[in-house]
Amino acid sequence: MLERLKQLEKNLEELKRFKKKTSLKEVHQDIQKQWILRYGLFESIQIVIDVSCHLAVRHNLGNPTSYLECVELLLKYGYLRKEIFEKLKGMIGLRNILIHEYPIIDIEQLYNFLDHLSDFSDFAQEVRKYL
Repeated sequence: MLERLKQLEKNLEELKRFKKKTSLKEVHQDIQKQWILRYGLFESIQIVIDVSCHLAVRHNLGNPTSYLECVELLLKYGYLRKEIFEKLKGMIGLRNILIHEYPIIDIEQLYNFLDHLSDFSDFAQEVRKYL
């Protein structure tokens, strides 16, 4: 799981670079840039989910039946602070939209999500001590 967190850090650096050199207008006009944005965020969110579920199972916190439940168990047993949990809850919702409702994604909202990449880092910092 530490390797997954390292991959998350790499993803975040790439997404920061993407945001720095790519405008919203460019993303709207270029399907490849949209794919970069979508996949970069999707993979990063999936890593958060994978690590959360791994911790819930590894530490016998319960038997999660959904991605959200993995994160809820981490909150319940003190592995995550409430403010991080709230951010993760939104990420899981975004992941589901990226997978299941991709035709209706608002590119501007997705692009603006790049302003919240520190939420991923906060998660990694919070859970690293339990891996």
